[in-house]
Amino acid sequence: MDRKQVEDIVKAVGGKENIEAATHCVTRLRFALIDESKVDSEALDRNDLVKGQFSSQGQFQVVIGPGLVDKVYDEMIGITGGDRASKDDVKAAAGKKQHPIQRAIKTLSDIFIPILPAIITAGLLLGINNILTGPGIFFDERSLVDVYPAWKDLASIINTIASTAFTFLPALIGWSAVTRFGGSPLLGIVLGLILVHPDLLSAYGYADAVNEGTVPTWNLFGWEIEKIGYQGQVLPVLVSAYLLAKLETFLNKRVHDSVKLLVVAPVTLLITGFLAFTIIGPVTFAIANAITDGLMYIYNSYAALGGLIYGGLYALLVITGMHHTFLAVDVQLIGSQGGTLLWPMLALSNIAQGSAALAMMLVLRERKMRGLAATSSISAFLGVTEPAIFGVNIRYRYPFIFGMVGSAIGGVLLTMNDVQATSIGVGGVPGFLSIFPNKWGVFFIGMAIVLIVPFVLTVVFGRMKVRREGRVANASATSEAQAETATAPTTETGRAEVSQAAANGGEREKNANDESINVLEVRAPLSGTAVPLEQVPDAAFAEKQMGDGVAIEPSGSSVAAPFDAQVAHVIKSKHAVILEHASGVQMLVHVGINTVSLKGEGFRVHVQAGDRVKAGQTLLEFDRNVIEAAGYPLITPIIVPDGQDMVERVESFTGSVVHNREDVLHIHLKK
Repeated sequence: MDRKQVEDIVKAVGGKENIEAATHCVTRLRFALIDESKVDSEALDRNDLVKGQFSSQGQFQVVIGPGLVDKVYDEMIGITGGDRASKDDVKAAAGKKQHPIQRAIKTLSDIFIPILPAIITAGLLLGINNILTGPGIFFDERSLVDVYPAWKDLASIINTIASTAFTFLPALIGWSAVTRFGGSPLLGIVLGLILVHPDLLSAYGYADAVNEGTVPTWNLFGWEIEKIGYQGQVLPVLVSAYLLAKLETFLNKRVHDSVKLLVVAPVTLLITGFLAFTIIGPVTFAIANAITDGLMYIYNSYAALGGLIYGGLYALLVITGMHHTFLAVDVQLIGSQGGTLLWPMLALSNIAQGSAALAMMLVLRERKMRGLAATSSISAFLGVTEPAIFGVNIRYRYPFIFGMVGSAIGGVLLTMNDVQATSIGVGGVPGFLSIFPNKWGVFFIGMAIVLIVPFVLTVVFGRMKVRREGRVANASATSEAQAETATAPTTETGRAEVSQAAANGGEREKNANDESINVLEVRAPLSGTAVPLEQVPDAAFAEKQMGDGVAIEPSGSSVAAPFDAQVAHVIKSKHAVILEHASGVQMLVHVGINTVSLKGEGFRVHVQAGDRVKAGQTLLEFDRNVIEAAGYPLITPIIVPDGQDMVERVESFTGSVVHNREDVLHIHLKK
């Protein structure tokens, strides 16, 4: 690294005047730029220090690689004369550049992603309950529990467990929302529980009570306030949580420490609770019902159009991250209407993108990409489409488009036949568990459509494209061969000389390939499932911008040394470590994605830079619950950084692994 290269990076991002804030993580520089249009991408690509570049959520990120990025950052700060910034500083600066809709979408995502595991679990269990209690699935007009009454209480227990997350949904949202808005999570839970207190009329029985004229009320000096709960509602608790967090922050700054415990929490809950029941709840309840009624009107009046648009464009929502926003809509529809029309289309969209990715196995010739197509399609069939979309379909474009075509057709079929889900759970093939059992037949027809249409279109178009490109390549090769023939020796002796030279070259190549090389066998540093890097939901890792390697979906919570090594570097936020083998080869183990934002929370490091460790020795431990609650993926990339002269190639192995038992990488070293 020299100063000129770093100066070129600063110049390529628009100069120091264009840098609002800058920080770095273990692998990349993170900029909040004033104007991203000033970035010279070609200049960055030409810079030997830069392994990749991309923009995400208002941050422009330049991939440098582990072990070097901190030196580049220090040099850059010296060049620009700017202040050092934290990850939160850059995130805040980047957030200011987002327009209000983007910020609202990100806020909803930040709130709902942490509670998603509970909602998905509830959805799956409700699906099992549907199988047990749904009439007409196994017997004509009778359910399984009707024919076998001994199963009735088991179904009742499953239903109780499953419905808990939806019954107390305001408590889950309250916890997550108050945390997101900067308040105390415990007060958020209490706020949510207040809104579903047993003394209140359940929101599920509100419509009947209105018709019967039996809605209970409070009388505050002549002011009649309906005494109702907000089960299954989203807006009332979201707005109340925002108010609670801001009020708590306001009081914390102004109340003396000696009486904070007696003042802040009680006053915050009292004011927020009162406003929730008197103003926030009734107003947002009416707004939520209006939104629901509007959606149902469109659904009832223009079913086919709605299915075509949402079913076809859902995959685009995944790319933008807006799909998380619709979780709130799904939950609201379930709470007020008893079912959601959106979730079934989501499930079919997952399958359609998986089918298109699977079809690429029959189109692609490169072994690695065919393997990625297979593994990512399975992931999509199980409801996680990002590996298929970002790893395969977007890369080649036409599989992504054909996936949207298939899901659009499926969406029309579902909406025209009133297919709804009782809950939201896992998408993809298991999504049928969430569908009302009497609509399974239509859903399975839709499933067949999204399996067949994208697959056939992708294979047919893909093979035509490959043949067309092959003809162009052959024509070009023929022209070059003819040009070479015109200047080549024409005598028999000349032809013999050319043939002999080719033979000698081939023999030399063969002998070179036969020479033995050293191989560093890297055992799994974690237990879990080893998967290709392409499945990592981060472009810098998935596109191998920093180097080759493998990733592990961990089943445990500790990282062990994969070989005898020296600890070259431990990242300050404790989520990653760089090891150096006696051969000089360095390797990065990076626990989770974006876990740098946790600032060390949930991580415990057992080593420090300079320590010598033995294979199998524990390097660090991590709290899975903390990482998952923050909404970060646990998938752990294991990278051999680029730029190491002694490394010839890296070979990865996937499948189930146990730390220090199975190999996940073979690093072939030059002699």
